[in-house]
Amino acid sequence: MSITSSSHTIASNEAGAPSPRSLMVQRARGHLGFIAGAAIVLTLILVALFAPLLAPHDPFAQSLANRLLPPVWEDGGRWEYLLGTDQVGRDYLSRLIYGARVSLMIGFGAAMIGMVIGVALGICAGYFGGWVDHVVSFFLTAQLALPGILLAMALVFIIGPSLWVVIGIIGVLHWTYFLVVTRSATQRLKSQDFVAAASAMGASRWQILRTEILPNLTNQIIVIFTFELGISILAESALSFLGVGIQPPTPSWGLMIAEGKQALFFRPWLVILPGAFLFLLVIGANLLGDGLRDVTSPEGRN
Repeated sequence: MSITSSSHTIASNEAGAPSPRSLMVQRARGHLGFIAGAAIVLTLILVALFAPLLAPHDPFAQSLANRLLPPVWEDGGRWEYLLGTDQVGRDYLSRLIYGARVSLMIGFGAAMIGMVIGVALGICAGYFGGWVDHVVSFFLTAQLALPGILLAMALVFIIGPSLWVVIGIIGVLHWTYFLVVTRSATQRLKSQDFVAAASAMGASRWQILRTEILPNLTNQIIVIFTFELGISILAESALSFLGVGIQPPTPSWGLMIAEGKQALFFRPWLVILPGAFLFLLVIGANLLGDGLRDVTSPEGRN
């Protein structure tokens, strides 16, 4: 009787234990950083998706008669142009809204390219080891030794500035974090029992990498992706500010800061507004990544 009752107790405890997914949901609901970051990023994504509906004016339409109008809360501001106009009379609010499209497109595109390169190299180096690991480590060391922003400027200058060129170059230069994390995690995973069992059942190396190793790296890859999203957006803004990134008249927050710096002391909103939007997006991506790390970690840090 005692054995039976104890077995029922154990079964009831196992039945009442929360699943890993429900546990992560509970952590996410109580993590203010994760909630704030997710809200900021999701809001800006929706703004970018519905930019044609939200923008009050054409972001490319110029009106020299309305150039350098201040925001509505300053003297001389108009409700027609809530955030004023730029040097050639384009509505600043509309350009900020469409600038979210450019920044998010570059951030997601570059982070995706870096993820593919870094994860592929990291898994191969961590699983195969030997000369494969030495070759990958050489490329990693060479990449880390190069000044990223200067190399990006040189490549953009040689190839020619455009949206897709900037996405490709930033992505190709931002894969090191993916590689370092996935390499060390793969080295740890390949010695686990489930990998040995899959190998004993006749699974090939590539099947093990695809079905056993990669799924167990998903959470870490997503966390790194959110951090790289913010880094890529800052890199694009730096290139645009230096004149070798997104070219006018495309609305880019970095380009808008560069165009407004000449009137910083007289029209400070030309720099403050795109800088605030850029700060908001990057801090949102970082909060989201930090929250995902805490929510998905086994120990559940807060």
